[in-house]
Amino acid sequence: MTTKLTRLFDTIYYQQEKNPNTDAFTAKVNGKWEPLSTSDFIDQMNTFSRGLLELGIQPGDKIALISNNRPEWCVADLGSLQIGAIDVPIYPTISIEEYEYIFNHAEIKLCIVSDDVLLEKVRAVNDKVSTLNGIYTFNKIEGAKHWSEILELGKDKDQSRVEELKNQVNGDDLASIIYTSGTTGTPKGVMLSHKNILSNSIASTDRLPELINAKSLSFLPICHIYERMITYLYIYNGVSIYFAESLETIGENLKEVKPDIFTAVPRLLEKVYDSIIDKGNALTGIKKKLFFWAVSVAEEWEPYERNGFFYGIKHSIADKLIFSKWREGIGGNVKAIASGSAALQPRLARIYNAAGIPVMEGYGLTETSPVISVNQMAGHGFMIGTVGRLLQDVEVKIAADGEILCKGPNVMMGYYKDPERTREVLTEDGWFHTGDIGKFTGAKNDFLKITDRKKEIFKTSGGKYVAPQPIENNIKSSTYIQEVMVVGEGKKHPAVLVVPAFEVIQPWCKRHDVDCYTNETMIQDDQVRALIWKEIEERIQHLGKWEQPKKMELCSAPWGVDTGELTPTLKLKRKKILEKYADLVDKIYE
Repeated sequence: MTTKLTRLFDTIYYQQEKNPNTDAFTAKVNGKWEPLSTSDFIDQMNTFSRGLLELGIQPGDKIALISNNRPEWCVADLGSLQIGAIDVPIYPTISIEEYEYIFNHAEIKLCIVSDDVLLEKVRAVNDKVSTLNGIYTFNKIEGAKHWSEILELGKDKDQSRVEELKNQVNGDDLASIIYTSGTTGTPKGVMLSHKNILSNSIASTDRLPELINAKSLSFLPICHIYERMITYLYIYNGVSIYFAESLETIGENLKEVKPDIFTAVPRLLEKVYDSIIDKGNALTGIKKKLFFWAVSVAEEWEPYERNGFFYGIKHSIADKLIFSKWREGIGGNVKAIASGSAALQPRLARIYNAAGIPVMEGYGLTETSPVISVNQMAGHGFMIGTVGRLLQDVEVKIAADGEILCKGPNVMMGYYKDPERTREVLTEDGWFHTGDIGKFTGAKNDFLKITDRKKEIFKTSGGKYVAPQPIENNIKSSTYIQEVMVVGEGKKHPAVLVVPAFEVIQPWCKRHDVDCYTNETMIQDDQVRALIWKEIEERIQHLGKWEQPKKMELCSAPWGVDTGELTPTLKLKRKKILEKYADLVDKIYE
């Protein structure tokens, strides 16, 4: 009998029937990749479920998971869900104050963390959370309860209660509460049902290449719905999941695992591209000329051989001499990279795909589980500069003000304990207001294009509207610029705050005999400032005069999640940045 897929935990039983894997989930332990088979995973998951019941966990209880990506996370996730518990994945990097708010708001009963740093964060709020009954760890930490204690409790216990509860779980039941990163105000608890997420995993499968016997590398935070939905997609399709050791080891792990597929955010793809260009700059003579000739060929690329015969000859030479080495650098087997969370520069999409590294950009939000649309190479479903065609059963309409409205099985149940904010974004007939501005384009008007965030568009003192995202995206195509934010609400003209790509500018300074021993001296140097302003000017010429930034100020430190300028999904926290750099903004408009 084939498992009927209606709940998230059905995916692993479906894999056992259709594509059982010896390396279903694999992580590096003491320097060696240790696989967990499909059947061993199911045994561990059921043991975990029984252990939770022994601890008194009931259907509807909330379990917090705060951890890096690892097989244990998936065991705890699916083991909780199949007894009707609700898991609450939490970003490891958020503040202690946010931990306290989420734990109390969600009424967390049990929490599992990965390491000692996160353990201390949770212990700091333990006394302020009346519902919290236990804290466990995935790593072995002295003085802490290890998650194996839950497995031990469930060992050799009767499975019948788990089966009984499993049968009571419905696809429309709440599976998870995911707290948004909160660019403004308190985090919102997005309620997603089994059906919300599972429908997205199955519908997204059609946009990917053949995944038989495929391997994936997982490194984007699994607590985010994007990587999590993809994880269920992998399980459903029998794709082996390898968990990267850390963000710092991605390059090494890609070469070891040689994955067929992985997910990425644009910032990561930008960094990979910057490192490729750095290697090109280090070459000399004919090798350097060949390298940058190949890059220029890639910049002209169009899908489906639209460039013509003579371009094809140039491309095949560039591929053999240059692009093949790029592919080797990421393992040599990549058939698809799913890019999401933010806008991808069209130029980068062109270059990666020209190099035989298929980057497929998609679009969605936590509230839509998350994918609304995504590009695919098959069926002429790929169009650079867009986020592709809509997923099956997902509807989109464009409101009079340009806002994208979405309806479908992927749209959230609402915000937890927040009917007022739910009503603000979700109509009675099921249309979700995304807050993004977009339009349909293409020959059949079926490719979705995002133009900006509704809340981020601002008006200058002259009454002109400015959409910052496209401007920022263009400027960030410079290898000398790491981050940029357009400012100027209520001012006479737009301007930009810029974080230089310090690692790239350092060798430039050496080549031009510029003394820049620190970031601070670098941003004050006239030659460096002239270089960056020239890079900006080249990328804003096509804009209307009212949209073109007229001035810039440089920031001396990179923006990050830990330092508060970026959300965990690497989006700009505009309000925080404006507050932090108020003196620089004032200097611009003096």
